[in-house]
Amino acid sequence: MSGAQITKAMILAAGLGTRMKDAGAGKPKPLVEVASRSLLDHALDRIEEAGINECVVNLHFRPDQVRARLDQRAAENQGPKVLYSDESDQLLDTGGGLKKALPLLGPGPFFVANADAIWRDTGEASISKLARAWDDNQMDALLLLHPLETALGASGNGDYALAADGRITRARSDPAPFLFTGLRLLHPRLFYGSPDGAFSILELFDRAESEGRLFGIVQDGMWMHVGTPDGLIAAEQALSHEATKTTEQGL
Repeated sequence: MSGAQITKAMILAAGLGTRMKDAGAGKPKPLVEVASRSLLDHALDRIEEAGINECVVNLHFRPDQVRARLDQRAAENQGPKVLYSDESDQLLDTGGGLKKALPLLGPGPFFVANADAIWRDTGEASISKLARAWDDNQMDALLLLHPLETALGASGNGDYALAADGRITRARSDPAPFLFTGLRLLHPRLFYGSPDGAFSILELFDRAESEGRLFGIVQDGMWMHVGTPDGLIAAEQALSHEATKTTEQGL
């Protein structure tokens, strides 16, 4: 079966955001603002535009602030409907956090986005592109990639190489041409046999790769990692330039 109708998503918003330092002004990282809108709002806006009905948000650091912002969003009739996965007692990392939220996400494939990334698409929306590319018979995970050379706020030598058939291979020592954007489409079966407690989702991606069930597609547009003060400045400049260009085109 190719293509999928996806109704649920999750945003990973439980991290401590220690690399953001004073730029967060006492806020949890998902509430740091870029272009007068929080990182969490940027991600939820894209999810709402894609017609996703429900989104799980995990909580750990200063959860009351996150809940307050999402309550305000709901009062303003901004979607999607938000469900919470509480990690107040223990931060579970990416894999453990997703595994804990599985009962809220249902039996079918679901989107996952990181709260510290902003993306703008050229042409087809990335979320729609992932759903259209999904092949339930072949895939356990489908990752959105972005070319390393044009990513903003990126560091390192890249994450994945992409084969002609769409399968991807993680770079463990050699440079790779693509970064993992944090946006992905996962099936719950990816978590079969996974450990309890805190663990990285990379463990499951590596297993899916070894089984030939890890795939990727490349984003067409702009992608920004906003995990540090420098990344925040770069993202502000990029979105300001985008807004100016859009205004000029409308004149």
